[in-house]
Amino acid sequence: MDFALSPRIRATQTPPIPSVRAWAARYGGQAGPVLDLTQAVPGYPPHADLLARLAEHAGSRASASYGPIDGEPDLRDALARDMTGFYGAPVGAADVAITAGGNLAFTMAMTVLAGPGEAVMLPAPWYFNHRMALTALGIPCVPLDCRAEDGFIPDPGRAAALMAGVRAIVLVSPNNPTGAVYPPDVIAGFADLARRHGAWLVLDETYRDFLSPEQSPPHGLFADAGWRDNVVHLYSFSKAYCVPGHRVAAIASGPTFRAELMKALDTMQICAPRAAQAALAWGVDALGDWRAGNRAVMASRAEAFRRAAAQLPGWRLDALGAYFAYLRLPEDAPEAVATAERLAVERGLLGLPGPFFGPGQDRHLRLAFANAEADVIAAVPGRLVG
Repeated sequence: MDFALSPRIRATQTPPIPSVRAWAARYGGQAGPVLDLTQAVPGYPPHADLLARLAEHAGSRASASYGPIDGEPDLRDALARDMTGFYGAPVGAADVAITAGGNLAFTMAMTVLAGPGEAVMLPAPWYFNHRMALTALGIPCVPLDCRAEDGFIPDPGRAAALMAGVRAIVLVSPNNPTGAVYPPDVIAGFADLARRHGAWLVLDETYRDFLSPEQSPPHGLFADAGWRDNVVHLYSFSKAYCVPGHRVAAIASGPTFRAELMKALDTMQICAPRAAQAALAWGVDALGDWRAGNRAVMASRAEAFRRAAAQLPGWRLDALGAYFAYLRLPEDAPEAVATAERLAVERGLLGLPGPFFGPGQDRHLRLAFANAEADVIAAVPGRLVG
């Protein structure tokens, strides 16, 4: 007998990274060790003092009990101070709620924002877990095509024609999968577009700690006292502090959204992991120099990848930034899924094909270089053209 399951979950995309890693099971090792460039994982460990505090708090009795629904006050205070300094505009602890990871932050935000028949706009290519969350929640997605010739920067003018029925616009900058950094005027244009249409702007800045000083602050949204009316800001501690396994992220929002968010928080998580929150409350203030050093490491890896890509005949580096390189396949190469599978099986190079990130991406491959040392990046050209 066939027992029914949720049609929304059955329609949700299969997790892409395990799918690609499964291809590597057929790799014979002929080109050397597997080079896994599928996932945005920091390529260095957490700071030793942060690890010590994680261990200390994990063993405490207090961390074993329930915590505040919206997060530990010390961490909310620390992040609010950090945001105020970074953006040059006041953000308060009352604006911040802590979540059990960035994906859950997005899913809860969408749960709060979109009702029956209301759609969410995602620039394409998009972060696949965002699209998966919308499908699982039964929220229609309105794709906004971003073109390589524009550096994969979304256009508010083109988005304006697609706003019918859209409850929220989602922007990710620096972007996953392309690494593109959206200029401040583009972000401001989307904020204005959303406001004019009675919609929300959801801005995911998971990778903002890897922006260069020249790119910071990335926008002026928080300088507008009205931002709390229709802006939701998402942030993750996973990348900047190298703690993705501890699942800690944050949502900044105004009181109207926050009141409804508290219902979702209590329903979906009750509280975020307490030991990690306690350790990070110390780390936000104490590890500023360490974070800056890691930003320099990522910038050097990006430049190393740029040099490596210059050695690739027929390939084109269409975008590069933060953790990611977005490569256009040679004209004579098979479409992206077939090419990515061949690279995994025959060359031991694991990357994510463009179609995993939405429509119109059949000629692109994403390689995540954050966990790649210089020798691994230098080996990429030989794997791609070998």
